[in-house]
Amino acid sequence: MAACLLSTFALALVIGMLTTTASAASSSEIRKQINVLKEEKEALQEKISQVRDQYEENENEIADIIAQKSVLDQEIQLLSEQITNINEQISAYNTLIADKQDELDDAETRFEQLSEENMLRVRTMEEEGRVSYWEVVFKANSFSDLLDRLTMAEEITAADNRRLTELGKAADAVESAQEALTVEKQELETTKQELDQTQLQMDEKRSEADALFQQLLTKADELEAMEEEFLAQEEAFLNEIAKKEAEYNAARRAEWEAWIATSVPPATTQGGNSGNNSNGTTSGDNQGSSGSSSWLIPVSYTSITSPFGYRKAPTAGASTYHRGIDLDTGTGDPVVASRAGTVTAGYSNSAGNYVSINHQDGFSSIYMHLTSYCVSSGQIVSAGQLIGYTGSTGISKGDHLHFGISKNGVFVNPCNYVNFY
Repeated sequence: MAACLLSTFALALVIGMLTTTASAASSSEIRKQINVLKEEKEALQEKISQVRDQYEENENEIADIIAQKSVLDQEIQLLSEQITNINEQISAYNTLIADKQDELDDAETRFEQLSEENMLRVRTMEEEGRVSYWEVVFKANSFSDLLDRLTMAEEITAADNRRLTELGKAADAVESAQEALTVEKQELETTKQELDQTQLQMDEKRSEADALFQQLLTKADELEAMEEEFLAQEEAFLNEIAKKEAEYNAARRAEWEAWIATSVPPATTQGGNSGNNSNGTTSGDNQGSSGSSSWLIPVSYTSITSPFGYRKAPTAGASTYHRGIDLDTGTGDPVVASRAGTVTAGYSNSAGNYVSINHQDGFSSIYMHLTSYCVSSGQIVSAGQLIGYTGSTGISKGDHLHFGISKNGVFVNPCNYVNFY
């Protein structure tokens, strides 16, 4: 923005310096001023070109960042889904571990109860003296009864031991299963921690991409503002150049009239003026008029695609106030001078290849977007003389001829001077 303000100040300074000397300047001095303005305008056009290159590069960077953000978003989404899945698995493992803990608690409780019952039964029997080995032996009625008693005691004891053993094994199996589930759960939690860390890193990358994206958007806004400022300065230069051209024409005419008054008799002067009028009327029957000078239609065309005045810009960079008319043509159609005058030919980013003709009476005409021109700056051309060929150079949406007329430095509607209909 500081550069724009500095450029604006420089523009005002240049125009101010040129304006202060305009009233007493000769045509050669005015021409020098015009050349200075044109050099400044060309330098400004180079800045505009650089800004547009930067803007295009910035747009490419924005597109790259958008693509990176899209990939990051997809990866973050996949990670989020993985983390959600692992959380669900951990929750399921917690449920399984809790169930196994309940089973283990039940087995241990039953083991303790059975063990306690067995010990209580044995202790009670021993304390009361109702059951002992000798009691089993000596109270037997017979040897068969003795065997039955011994077998029953052994079976009771064996049954208790089997139950205790089975309960112990069941408890061990439950505990082993619980430990295995716990290990698997810990592995899942480790994986989840790794995924969480990865997601944090990707979130940081996403934040960095967002920050860079915002910086690029801000830069794009700054470049757009800078381009608008430069285009406004270019417009100011063009207006000032047009004014200087008018001053130059007036100075040349005044100098010519002064020279005629001092070196040619009045009768000859009158004849010279008649000759000038004759040059202005050699263009044929299909033209409008400006004073006593007629204008030729500069090219064969099918229609006027964009009239003079306010409009919607047909393409990026085109003006919304049209300072001429667009004539629909083919590619490479011949373009002729609408009137006689002195040529300025060149190239600009907006006009492309162009030819401007100073008609030495306050009027100038301009022919833009040419494929090429076949005249050179300073050359004098006559009405109807070939000056170039139609094309689509500069800021243009298709093959056509932009034709403009300025009067004393101000662009006017060409349809007021040329009979296009």
